[in-house]
Amino acid sequence: MIFQVPLLKDALHQPRCPDRLFIGGEWIAPATSARLDIISPVSELKIASVPEAAPADIDRAVAAARRAFDTGPWPRLSPNERAAKLRAFAAALSERAEAMSYLWTLEAGAPQFFASRVSMGVGMMAGYYADLAESHAFVELRERAFGGGYAAIAREPVGVVAAVVPWNAPIFLAMIKLAPALAMGCTVVVKPAPETPLDAYILGECAEAAGLPAGTVNIVAAGRESSDHLIRHPGIDKVAFTGSSATGTHIMKACADRLARVTLELGGKSAGIILDDIAVEDAVPGVLGQVIGNCGQACVTLSRILVPRRRQADYADAFSQAFGRVKIGDPFDTESQIGTLAMKRQFERVNDYVAIGKAEGARLVCGGGRPASIDRGYFFEPTLFAHATNDMRIAREEIFGPVITMIPYDSEDEAIAIANDSDYGLHGALFTHDVDKGYALARQIRTGNIGFSDNTLDLTMPFGGFKRSGLGREGGPEGLAAYTETKTIYLPSRPRAL
Repeated sequence: MIFQVPLLKDALHQPRCPDRLFIGGEWIAPATSARLDIISPVSELKIASVPEAAPADIDRAVAAARRAFDTGPWPRLSPNERAAKLRAFAAALSERAEAMSYLWTLEAGAPQFFASRVSMGVGMMAGYYADLAESHAFVELRERAFGGGYAAIAREPVGVVAAVVPWNAPIFLAMIKLAPALAMGCTVVVKPAPETPLDAYILGECAEAAGLPAGTVNIVAAGRESSDHLIRHPGIDKVAFTGSSATGTHIMKACADRLARVTLELGGKSAGIILDDIAVEDAVPGVLGQVIGNCGQACVTLSRILVPRRRQADYADAFSQAFGRVKIGDPFDTESQIGTLAMKRQFERVNDYVAIGKAEGARLVCGGGRPASIDRGYFFEPTLFAHATNDMRIAREEIFGPVITMIPYDSEDEAIAIANDSDYGLHGALFTHDVDKGYALARQIRTGNIGFSDNTLDLTMPFGGFKRSGLGREGGPEGLAAYTETKTIYLPSRPRAL
């Protein structure tokens, strides 16, 4: 079976200026003729191309953002005025949610049922930070304990931000950086991944429609050379990045040269611990959720599932049956639960890890490749390994695909030790009906987020990781604080303004 993938659908769904870059509030011609080809992960054929920003384009984008911050109106607006503009931005994003969803499926293969739900959250995120801008204490007056008088603690924008966005959930991961940065008064250069730049054009069109001042938001798709030029640029005050731990390490080193601020949301090898009090069938939905939707391509995926050893066979059978019922197919079909992996190199990577798991001695229970009924495309079956140990590569390295490694344990203490025996610490979950026990165990796990029975996330709450899973937090008031510098002003008396 070969699925026929549409090209850019119609005026509502396609970028208005696909041959331009959004810099300084205008759609401008790129400095060179270089292009980024977008390959359909369903048909493996080229479906579109956009300009590839050269270092000269990066310089123009940073200069525009710099002007907008240093002399433009955005940081000088009151929080309420910024909130009003953010709400207009949110409304424009909500109106274009269908287009963003469509383009995400087109360029990355995320199924429509999943992409449409997440895309609706993009405008909501901008609205949330608009509300937060109105309620946040940007200046706090404190009485001094020594010497008398007061101190005004002012929270000011960090400056010009480079938002470096990955390919797995591009528009949403752009917004979780862009919305708090804008709410704080920063200006931003958004750099989408070269494989998934199309939905970022909609972001630029919405910024334009909302009347954001020129240079407040700039969007430049770029490859490796220009991306490196951006993170090293002296005009960038902060880099916010989501992606691999290896790239995050590179960015941190580059920013260290000039002490630029960083927020890094990186990889994960998260453990879901199934306790003995929960029935097998009650654990199945939460584990199934790790492979459907975005085909396991999420940093928060519970890719290690820890089960009581005496029930290992029961869980392997139940998960295998559930995985076998998943509908894999055309991601534009709303009945499809899994679309594709996003690109060829990811398809090859997941195939390689399946071979590694077999060679290490884990038992492949189900899945392990492209479905036999599909002739083309980066489709991959939900895959389960059992009888694994935590020293295997499939238990230690981030695969970023629909592959679950099941590891048995003999005691809760051992389960906690296995969960913590990882270079990563992004997410985790406890499958139990006992909230008190679950809370007590959650406090022992060295990870930034813990769910109950799935990988529930609410990005009005802080999100980020321990260890090699990152630095800093996104989401919630903590996400706003990430774009803040704190200034202390000593005052002999209380000023009228406060």
